[in-house]
Amino acid sequence: MPSAQASHILVKTEEKALELKQQIADGTPFADLAKEHSSCPSGQSGGSLGEFSQGQMVPEFDAVIFSDLPIGQVSDPVKTQFGYHLIEVQKRVG
Repeated sequence: MPSAQASHILVKTEEKALELKQQIADGTPFADLAKEHSSCPSGQSGGSLGEFSQGQMVPEFDAVIFSDLPIGQVSDPVKTQFGYHLIEVQKRVG
């Protein structure tokens, strides 16, 4: 079964997600923004979700993780029932 390693930043609004994505593009480290802004407990570890298998995350999130998003590139905001996520995939296996 395919697996991946990824980090994310979870915020309440798409506007905030887009603002943070721009800050990342301008050079602010993803992990720093996750620690400061993410409402997910993973924010304390720079947004790291560790390694997980396909199907373990909510479908909208899973679809981005296991898509053709290049490794290390930050996704556009992804809406789930939790809010808006910026996702960065570090590794995919399988």
